[in-house]
Amino acid sequence: MLILGIAGGTGSGKTTVVEQMVHEYPDHEVTVISQDSYYKDTSDLSYEERTKINFDHPESIDFDLLEKHLLQLKAGKTIDQPVYSFKEHNRTGETIKTAPSKVIIVEGILILTMPSIRKLFDIKVYIDCDSDERLIRRLKRDIADRGRNLNEVLERYQTTLKPMHQQFIESTKVYADVIIPTNRFNSVGVKILRTIIDQKLG
Repeated sequence: MLILGIAGGTGSGKTTVVEQMVHEYPDHEVTVISQDSYYKDTSDLSYEERTKINFDHPESIDFDLLEKHLLQLKAGKTIDQPVYSFKEHNRTGETIKTAPSKVIIVEGILILTMPSIRKLFDIKVYIDCDSDERLIRRLKRDIADRGRNLNEVLERYQTTLKPMHQQFIESTKVYADVIIPTNRFNSVGVKILRTIIDQKLG
């Protein structure tokens, strides 16, 4: 088994790279785990209180549960991965049975900030992208897929996303074994990553 950590700023293209990687292998050989599934359970808070949470801060992530699940997968055990709702800003209470596989991809903006999680990755990848491009992608995604409005996304970007990226995310680039620029479609970077994975799997 090989565990791959893919990090980078919001809207950098992590999901696109992950999807490309998944297509490189047969279905049963790759398992994807999203950091978003591991936002802390905030069921004790009202919806209004949950909307004020800084979800781009490392403290918003249940790293203990993520670490526990990664260790269980390494041990060959199936986990119950939480399901998160972006519209409700909380876990749904449902879980997804996730089985161990040949390649496990963990993706998220904050996964390289925690030493205990970093040490579980066999390969650490940082997806690098221009800040303007990331903002445009975030606007399109949040309005189309997450029920946000333009002003809400722009305000969150200025007050939370940008400062958190500068404080916590950009600096994790130093931990990356591979840096892939994604201002445009980058199939070469994915092919290089595939080669590295295959070499490590032997």
